Amino acid sequence: MKMTTDIPASITAPNTVETSIGTLDYFDGVPTDETVATVYDYLDRSRAVNVFLNSIPALSMYMLREGQASIGADASHKIAIWDTLMDSTTLLLTGNTSTMYAVGFLDLEKDGPTVIDLPPRMLGVLDDMAFRYMTDLGVAGPDKGKGGKFLVLPPGYEGEVPKGYFVVPSKTHGVWVFTRGYIDKGIKAASDNIRNNLKVYPLAKAANPPKMEFINVSGKKMNTVLPNDYTFFQKLHVLIQQEPDDYLGPEAKGMMAAIGIEKGKPFEPDARMKKILTDAAAIANATARSISYFPREPGNFIYGKDSAWVMAYANKDTAFEKNGAYNLDARTLFHFGYIVVSPAMAVTVPGKGSDYGLAMLDSKGRPLDGSKTYKLHIPPDPPVKDFWAVTMYDTQTRSQLQTYQQFPTLGSQTEGLKANPDGSHDIYFAPKPPEGQEGNWLQTIPGKSWWIGLRMYGPLQPWIDQSWRPGEIELVE
Repeated sequence: MKMTTDIPASITAPNTVETSIGTLDYFDGVPTDETVATVYDYLDRSRAVNVFLNSIPALSMYMLREGQASIGADASHKIAIWDTLMDSTTLLLTGNTSTMYAVGFLDLEKDGPTVIDLPPRMLGVLDDMAFRYMTDLGVAGPDKGKGGKFLVLPPGYEGEVPKGYFVVPSKTHGVWVFTRGYIDKGIKAASDNIRNNLKVYPLAKAANPPKMEFINVSGKKMNTVLPNDYTFFQKLHVLIQQEPDDYLGPEAKGMMAAIGIEKGKPFEPDARMKKILTDAAAIANATARSISYFPREPGNFIYGKDSAWVMAYANKDTAFEKNGAYNLDARTLFHFGYIVVSPAMAVTVPGKGSDYGLAMLDSKGRPLDGSKTYKLHIPPDPPVKDFWAVTMYDTQTRSQLQTYQQFPTLGSQTEGLKANPDGSHDIYFAPKPPEGQEGNWLQTIPGKSWWIGLRMYGPLQPWIDQSWRPGEIELVE
């Protein structure tokens, strides 16, 4: 018998290979027991890391629901409202101090088709349990800010659909109801409009709807931020049990099944798998934070890589796609640090809506140190129809930084904010206010980092075409 000697080396495995996961040994292409164990550990860990990163949107939505339920907003007719605006007590991704939030959740599996009777002068959105956009509410929605009745249909609904509603089909049982009220006529007027006029009820109970319950969350503790450890996978398993079998698609479903998360089955990892999942959560957390604070996707940079200013929606794309494929880093960056998915959040129309710039580093590309003093220069004539505001956030929670200042925000609506002679403003960030700058100071905490969001409400053309731009965050001392 003639021996084969002309097999290309590229299709064979040598007896020993050195790799980043260790030495891999073979007997004529057959892995040894040690190599099999090493490879399966790596495969399970890599799949778990991918499950973590790809499930951040869904689990962020799950945590929003859990957080709202923790303060009593656990049914569709129960709405959490920040009657005196949101301060840093609430752990909510990039919540701001300038808007009146009112949020709820629908349970279409329990309630069936559900009505949202929306008042006028609102701005909001419906997102499903995969954090996918469903429809806008209010000014950017089909009611055009005049109010109206929305009817949300459960997955696969085939029943009769009555007329007179803005009909919104859902792919998931859970639906987040996110609304904001305008406070231009006063905070109390915005609260009264929501409390007196917002109605949410099952269509089957339209003749006798349950009495609305509004829960004031201002100043109350509420955690809506996703975990960074092994419990991420435990909570994800719970979420999978609550939603339709295919709601995340076969690829995601298969990846989860590979690490023991399946609908209708218990999640019971053995000691080996639990250790791997714990490791994977730590790696995925580091990955999400690296992507968030040191992004490499060009579409996240507002003024190019020489500036620290970035945008949450890379390329202003709320579908997180690029060249016909999912932009995975862009999706991770957004959902790890931000909430609310709507095309209206990424369309900049002169004089309408709002736009945002985010800065996590100083002018030299270094993380911001709460023990030091920094300065941000806002040039004259910020191009806004309404107002601008700078809000500080905690790098750990991506929520408002908790300091002795109840509202960690300064802007054009802030009483006592001092302008320079040319109409520009300098904002200082430090543990204590620089002398003479008390009204232009936001407090930092030694030993903690921080970052900021610059909100432009009613942005005008110079902001859009970048002929006006904010300064970088400069280290003073």
